[in-house]
Amino acid sequence: MNRPTASRFSALLLGLLVVPCAGCAAEPPPPPSPPTVTAAARKAPPPPEVKPVAAPEPAAPPVDDRFAKVTIEVQKVSGNVYMLKGAGGNIAVLVGDDGIVIVDDQFAPLAPKIRAALKGISDKPVKFVVNTHWHGDHTGGNVAFSNEASIVAHENVRKRLLEGRPAIEIAGKTRDPIPPAPKEALPIVTFEDSVSIHVNGEDIRAIHVPHGHTDGDSLVYFPHANVVHMGDDFTMEGFPFIDVASGGSVRGLVGAIDKAVALLPADVKVIPGHGTLSTLDDVKKFSAAVKDVVKIVDAEVKKKKTLEQLKAQKVIAKYDDLGKGFITTDSFLETVYKELTAPPAAPTKPAGAAPPAKPATTPTPAH
Repeated sequence: MNRPTASRFSALLLGLLVVPCAGCAAEPPPPPSPPTVTAAARKAPPPPEVKPVAAPEPAAPPVDDRFAKVTIEVQKVSGNVYMLKGAGGNIAVLVGDDGIVIVDDQFAPLAPKIRAALKGISDKPVKFVVNTHWHGDHTGGNVAFSNEASIVAHENVRKRLLEGRPAIEIAGKTRDPIPPAPKEALPIVTFEDSVSIHVNGEDIRAIHVPHGHTDGDSLVYFPHANVVHMGDDFTMEGFPFIDVASGGSVRGLVGAIDKAVALLPADVKVIPGHGTLSTLDDVKKFSAAVKDVVKIVDAEVKKKKTLEQLKAQKVIAKYDDLGKGFITTDSFLETVYKELTAPPAAPTKPAGAAPPAKPATTPTPAH
């Protein structure tokens, strides 16, 4: 091998070592990344359990629990006549093979309890309901018993149940208005003076006593058992309530009691509108107190005393024991005073009266 050839070969080899290869980077490659350590995979925690939320129940309407604890007491009076006491007016009950007759039926919510008490006396259905007057504590159960019983009352009871009443003040408190009663609550047999019901061997008589407690009051007498239900014209729970807005009056109440005393036997058993079973002597004592109050107040009225003066002087303080009930002493005093000082009512034309005849005129002579 000659020298020139060797030189050329050496130069070529040197060029290959110095000249970079095609496609190589101009800058040195980056240092290798440090090794990474991967933690063992963990399960993701489960999502919190979502419990379905029940829609809130609608609020229950307020419950009138005034009657929840009321019990109906049953007391035998005489023969087949019983008295039921609960809340509101007393109930007279006549039982027999013909069915049950009740006088008054207290408040509507008590109807199931009254039915249960009646079942304890007789398994017969209720055939007649007699109302002594129109107030709700004596007629509230009418609707409940109307499906099986005929309701009997004075015609003014039906009239006032039909009309209802606006709010009024009684014994110093404003009482809610009374809406017209539903059809089912209305008496279907009405009378003007009296009516008789012949059932269970009794000749029950309902006798109208006008303008006492109300203008539709009736005494209900069971002659064979010798028992009378006097409604609220007689009560054993204090002064009487005179419902002036319903046509009641103190004088009318006194007249009603006088009528009862004249009609009834001395040994009659008396079911009062409110209170315990009584006698005719209890009725006379009650009447005497009412008459005495009227006499005392009338004497003061004639002296031109004002109502405020009579209250301040406590002119009927001896009857304060009677003023511990629904009607206070001052409330009854006010009722009596207002009646005694009221202007006389204008005379009313009797229903159906013919108009007065016109005076005759003299014919005009012809000219």
